[in-house]
Amino acid sequence: MKTAEIKLTVELDEANNPDNILWESTDSGSADKVPAKAMFLSVWDHNYKNTLKIDLWTKDMPVDEMKRFFYETLQTMGDSFLKATNETLIVEDLRDYCAHFAEKMGIVEGK
Repeated sequence: MKTAEIKLTVELDEANNPDNILWESTDSGSADKVPAKAMFLSVWDHNYKNTLKIDLWTKDMPVDEMKRFFYETLQTMGDSFLKATNETLIVEDLRDYCAHFAEKMGIVEGK
């Protein structure tokens, strides 16, 4: 059996707010730590039937990039949900909402 590891390092300021977020993976092919401005981590707790989550962003994460980050996260959640459940109708509804979200947030596809 193969094992892979994903490591997150969060550097905090004196008020415990993220200054830097770095991540690395044993499967990435690189030993470099990759900087990130924001992250969402969700883990399903089977025993308690709920989601454990961590949402972090650095204080220098631009608002326009945060909007784009949310948009892309919603889109990829739809991809994952479709792959896991094959529920095409609800994923189409989610895609419609994502288009609405993008319009309201002034997000232009491909930028």
